[in-house]
Amino acid sequence: MPLDYATLDLLRQENPAWRLLRAQHTPLVAAFLHRVFVVPGLRDLPQAELVGALEDELAKLRIQHGPDAFPGSAQDYLNDWAADGKGWLRKFYPPDSDEPHFDLTPASEKALLWLEGLNERRFVGTESRLLVLFDLLRQICEGSQADPKLRVAALHRRRDDIDSHISRILSGDAPLLDEARIRDRFQQFVQLARELLADFREVDSNFRTLDREARERITRWAGTKGALLDQILNERDAIAASDQGKSFQAFWQFLMSPARQEELGSLLEQALSLPAVQNMHPDPRLLRIHYDWLEAGEHTQRTVARLSGQLRKFLDDQAWLENRRIMDILHNIKNQALTLRDCAPRQNFMSIADTSPQVDLPLERPLYRETAKAALSGEAVDGGNADLDLSALYAQSAVNREELAANIKQEIQMHGQISLAEVINRHPLRHGLAELLCYLYVAGEWANKVVDSEVRENIVWQSEPGITRRTSLPRILLLGE
Repeated sequence: MPLDYATLDLLRQENPAWRLLRAQHTPLVAAFLHRVFVVPGLRDLPQAELVGALEDELAKLRIQHGPDAFPGSAQDYLNDWAADGKGWLRKFYPPDSDEPHFDLTPASEKALLWLEGLNERRFVGTESRLLVLFDLLRQICEGSQADPKLRVAALHRRRDDIDSHISRILSGDAPLLDEARIRDRFQQFVQLARELLADFREVDSNFRTLDREARERITRWAGTKGALLDQILNERDAIAASDQGKSFQAFWQFLMSPARQEELGSLLEQALSLPAVQNMHPDPRLLRIHYDWLEAGEHTQRTVARLSGQLRKFLDDQAWLENRRIMDILHNIKNQALTLRDCAPRQNFMSIADTSPQVDLPLERPLYRETAKAALSGEAVDGGNADLDLSALYAQSAVNREELAANIKQEIQMHGQISLAEVINRHPLRHGLAELLCYLYVAGEWANKVVDSEVRENIVWQSEPGITRRTSLPRILLLGE
């Protein structure tokens, strides 16, 4: 952006950050917003809580500067800061709340970061920034190199440097960072961490702009559903495919890795425990800065989800309207039919053509096939033997499960506990193996039972006259309820 007179004059009039810096109560606005939002790293606050905090701030200032210093109420100040003419706060209603909430705008956060940079720093580190720049240039050059030989040669050089460093450490020559270099790098980390957290508000603002434009377009849309969805989804894909969208997705995937979160938490604890860092009196919230990143990223993801919800709501509304129109048409047809029921026309008054054309292609006609002739044999058919014993077909028996359960209950009432083999011995099997299986099913459903696999019991029954069957089962002890 060129910094000419016309551009700067337009920014001075239209940019919310510039308006904040030249406002009448800039110290009040900047100090309060920095203390409430930036220092604790909060994304949004309900109106009641924010009004209470501002009332306390105004009370302290009125004690110092007189009762007429800030005559307005806290609610009026917040509404004024959130008005379109100021744009320092964003006032909105969350989906699950009827109370308005407030959040910083990206312009306000930029102004606050610029004000923080005006403070005179006792220590200005340059080595860490030079190392960051050098590392970024190396990533650009190596990542854009298409020749595999050159990329492998660069990796070999880095491996040689690492091997040389490992050898020096093993030989006892392990150079450590002095306190100045530690403070330099930590100061650079704090600055980048704060800037990264501030960038999330701008990313979220871009998605909210898309969401607001989609709502307005849906409200005023008079065309087809397909054309509207095509426009909105193309814009959504364009944002996701932009440099900002790709960078955000890469950052989110990197940060969502549990291993990366654990590694980052461990590094933060180790860095904040160093004496050189502790002498700088760092903000304790830096220990959980990665959780603030996660919360800010999740807030942005919810904004994208609300856009998808708006599209879904639009489709549901359109489907409901179309279904209602169809039902209205059917209802009118029924009313007309009932009206004309008693005055039917005497002659034909309507003709309906075929619903589809009948196409008969020549190649679809089947070719002639000669019918097969049945060959008749002249052999005589022998009659079958009709003297068969059909009694086995009618001698079917059914096992009464209730009767078997009653036998078990009777024996338990008499003895308190009894094994399944003893029950069968007292009530011999009449239907063979089928009755034994039914006994096992009833015993399996019994509430109180004990199965002893080490003890085997023999069960004997007569399957046919003169034929004895025998089986061995684990001991099943049945107990009373």
